[in-house]
Amino acid sequence: MTSPLKPIYLFADSQLLFWQSSDGPFLNTARVQIDAQFPKAAYIGASNGDLAEFYDIFEAAMESIDIHDCRMIRSDLSSEDLLFLEEADIILLAGGDSVKGWKVFERNGVKDLLVRRYYEGALLIGVSAGAVQLGLMSWPGGTNRPANFIENFKLVPFIISAHDERGDWQALKSAVQSMDGRFRGLGLPTGGGAIYHPDHSLEPIRQPLFEFSMHGASVVSSLLRSPVS
Repeated sequence: MTSPLKPIYLFADSQLLFWQSSDGPFLNTARVQIDAQFPKAAYIGASNGDLAEFYDIFEAAMESIDIHDCRMIRSDLSSEDLLFLEEADIILLAGGDSVKGWKVFERNGVKDLLVRRYYEGALLIGVSAGAVQLGLMSWPGGTNRPANFIENFKLVPFIISAHDERGDWQALKSAVQSMDGRFRGLGLPTGGGAIYHPDHSLEPIRQPLFEFSMHGASVVSSLLRSPVS
């Protein structure tokens, strides 16, 4: 019998890892979802080339919520890495290049392993490119034609983009339009994020979310300011 599904956390950047809400560290909302007395937290840095300095940020964030058993999971998985992933209560997908990271996941088996671990009860956090990967698809920089789309984990039913408000979310809008409106787009603004709950509701965090969908032949946008289904 598998554990109940946990929420999926989607962050535009690393700010929410350290954000203090009125109730204390925001990450405590993730910590209370974990039953283990001494949780294990895994960091997957394939999208940024396994840069150690970004793992240090993750480790500091976990320590702020009293999680000390952490491990950096490198692109070339060792047997120890695989064992840790199998036991991890929290798994974070780091930022960087979403396509680059996805190609690593296809090669090293994380593509299937992470989906299984989610359904076994692991709590997933995606930061920037990691958030994109937890959605439906991504594409190489500068090209977002359907032929170039890469299917991702598809655990969150949106095409996701992060911190592109200065670009008016043009790439995301184009992707939604290219798919003939079959999927909605979700823009995570800088400093903000969302929680995708097991009941399929979406909770904006810190800032409103940008949602894009097709209305006739046009892409329309709306702001999500409160939890929606």
